[in-house]
Amino acid sequence: MQAQTVVDMLKHRSLVNSSQAEDIMHDAQTTGKNIQEIVVEYGLFRGQDEFWGAVADEIGAEYFDLSVFEPAPGLLLQIPAGMARLYGAFPVQITPEGLHVALMDPLNPQAVEDLRFGLGMSIIPVVAREEQVQALLDQHYGTGIESIEDILNQLGASSKGAGDAKGLEIEANSAPIVRFVDIVLRQAIKEKASDIHFEPFEHEFKIRYRVDGSLYEMAPPPVHLSNSVISRVKVMANMNIAERRLPQDGRIMTVVDNRPVDMRVSSLPTQYGESVVLRVLDRSSVNLSLSGLGLPKYLFDYVQETIHKPNGIFIVTGPTGAGKTTTLYAALKEINTIDSKLLTAEDPVEYEIDGIMQVPVNEAVGLTFARALRAFLRQDPDRIMVGEMRDKETAQIAIQASLTGHLVLSTLHTNDAAGAVTRLIDMGVEPFLVAATLEGVLAQRLLRTICKECRTPYDPSPVVLSQLGLMPSDIGKKKFYTGTGCASCSNSGYKGRRGIYELLDITDPIRELITRKAPTLVVRQKGIELGMITLRDDGLRNIFEGDTTIEEVLKYT
Repeated sequence: MQAQTVVDMLKHRSLVNSSQAEDIMHDAQTTGKNIQEIVVEYGLFRGQDEFWGAVADEIGAEYFDLSVFEPAPGLLLQIPAGMARLYGAFPVQITPEGLHVALMDPLNPQAVEDLRFGLGMSIIPVVAREEQVQALLDQHYGTGIESIEDILNQLGASSKGAGDAKGLEIEANSAPIVRFVDIVLRQAIKEKASDIHFEPFEHEFKIRYRVDGSLYEMAPPPVHLSNSVISRVKVMANMNIAERRLPQDGRIMTVVDNRPVDMRVSSLPTQYGESVVLRVLDRSSVNLSLSGLGLPKYLFDYVQETIHKPNGIFIVTGPTGAGKTTTLYAALKEINTIDSKLLTAEDPVEYEIDGIMQVPVNEAVGLTFARALRAFLRQDPDRIMVGEMRDKETAQIAIQASLTGHLVLSTLHTNDAAGAVTRLIDMGVEPFLVAATLEGVLAQRLLRTICKECRTPYDPSPVVLSQLGLMPSDIGKKKFYTGTGCASCSNSGYKGRRGIYELLDITDPIRELITRKAPTLVVRQKGIELGMITLRDDGLRNIFEGDTTIEEVLKYT
């Protein structure tokens, strides 16, 4: 069960105050115990049965003891195996009112709604102890998942595609389509994908997912099912399935393996149908702590010092997907204390952090970064995060906020740290204001790391070394590694990613260059003279430590 929903229930029943709720959430995040064990240890309930009884009372459901439960003949056929495992749902009985289902997370209303759509019948949740539901699922449905190929065979045999909006809605909610989409999402999340792409072409329908920055293709469904599959995704995201001429945005919030997963959905009309991309925001797979980012010690100490300053601007730069937002979230979490007021303007809010007022930018109604930032200054904040400085107005208000005693964190799309300075001046910000407020610029990239299971030393050729600007005489006894590919890394040779960084500390010599509007190259060279470690140099450090390959460093630096 999700800790937050349980804590919300405890608050609703007046069993805890705000301070106790924070303690329980902290224990749930740090001890590794499940939430029901924690609340019993706190003395809020006399045992597990009393806790689950309170959950049943909270949602107005019946409480079942399933320790010796045997399902009636044919009952298991009511929920397909893949769907039962995906939603943690076990059928208990069927009555004229509908199918009574025991859920591993009965406080999650989305599971009930998805089951109702997927099965086409009324779902009545009942409550049982989580371990009893899990045991029944393992016993009667097994612990694996159906293969995508099996479901594709069912789809090919039973479905012919649909054309009009009504037909699309019916097919989008049919059991095979629901099961197929659920398993695609589950497999992508299991593989720690950051994005899932549904792409219709004239003669094929591709489904690809991005893992560690690289795209991999799934087994494709028949092309005539593209509209039905995409419509199912749009239904899940509360988008208009009848509108196929304009781009749309939506959001899917679900639970996979007892952990919350949030997906941002974007549809784009193309020549052969709608292309839909899901950005997976799996909170459990993202480390939102500064110490967990793998920063070198000098950089960790600098960032710690900078984000605790009373005012100034700290900028993180890099292309899309470089991990800028994760770095800023980790910094915010570090300074998120009871004595500080933190405000963020984001497009959109990717991860919710308790204790921080987060504002989603909505340009359709006029809520831009600049307008949100202007409103922030009347909210008595201590520190502000602006998702991105996109224009002169936003940059000027950020500088005004800094000059009036606020620390501002933001991102910019530039290739290196020194480029951020030139970018701000090109926007129309006066150089002396940039010099007066900017504290530091951190450029970063995410590189794939070599799989530990198949890491093997090798000798690179002189040609490859020359691309890095090295001679064989420069490397001495240093070793180079590569991944040969194994089952653990899906034969890619890589598993996971880590950051490389370039920090431009805005010291007095740099401020002088900024005031004189010096070119990016001059600012960069002065930074190197003052000890700045470039992205390429940090990449070389990672190569020599055996963490990544020459190819990755050359690709991103």
